[in-house]
Amino acid sequence: MRFAFKTANQSTTWAEVLEMWRVADQIETFESGWNFDHFYPIDGNAGGPCLEGWMMLSALAQATARLRLGTMVTGIHYRHPAVLANMIATLDIISAGRLEVGIGAGWNEEESGAYGIELGTRRERSDRFEEACEVLVGLLAEPEFSFQGRYYQLTGAQNEPKGPQRPHPPICIGGGGEKRTLRTTARFAEHWNFGGGTPEEFARKRDILYGHCADIGRDPSEITLSSHVRFDPATGVSGTADQAAALGEVGLDLAIVYLRPPLDPSLLEPLATAFAQVG
Repeated sequence: MRFAFKTANQSTTWAEVLEMWRVADQIETFESGWNFDHFYPIDGNAGGPCLEGWMMLSALAQATARLRLGTMVTGIHYRHPAVLANMIATLDIISAGRLEVGIGAGWNEEESGAYGIELGTRRERSDRFEEACEVLVGLLAEPEFSFQGRYYQLTGAQNEPKGPQRPHPPICIGGGGEKRTLRTTARFAEHWNFGGGTPEEFARKRDILYGHCADIGRDPSEITLSSHVRFDPATGVSGTADQAAALGEVGLDLAIVYLRPPLDPSLLEPLATAFAQVG
């Protein structure tokens, strides 16, 4: 099993996030770092600070040398996929091929409504997400791409220059919708993220994903399986390692420890030591 970390953009400062990532960049146990893509805090701190995820990633790519990095995950309705494809290609270049593309259908009604960004019904979100994935892959991989869908229409669209990862940076889809999200994952993703839960629930969702892979002739071994594991001060480092170990027993590839503010870089070495015993 491999290991990564995630820092929340909320209720923190840029200086705290930057220090955490710089320290993690020196600890080889952590293969990647992640943030989230929200404009409002999702920790109940209404009106509190929340930094924008993609701008952070650009700066973090320059502040680190080794870590792979991405958002876990970008709500696809916040940015037109053609705009997002240009952002992805540029950041893949800036990071020297270390970018992971985390995307999802979107869910946050509070910030979507406040900003006047249409979220839609669950079906509409899934339909839009599937179209957006096709647009992203086309623009990231092809010299020219056209598409005619309900939500997106492109005619001879280009996205240059491409990044160094070919055919495109790995796509990570987050979510557990069994009929649509996991089917879209089977079609487009190199990485599936389980938001967190019991090993039994993870295994059940994984088997549904593998069923969708079988339906379309996709080799499921091509898809990395990850899950959040949450650091809880009450159970400490050992409790986090135990969560990862339990998920590893049912096939987890990548455990992503979710570190909530206040961010404490001194936790990273003990976590790495505990994870090494699990891995």
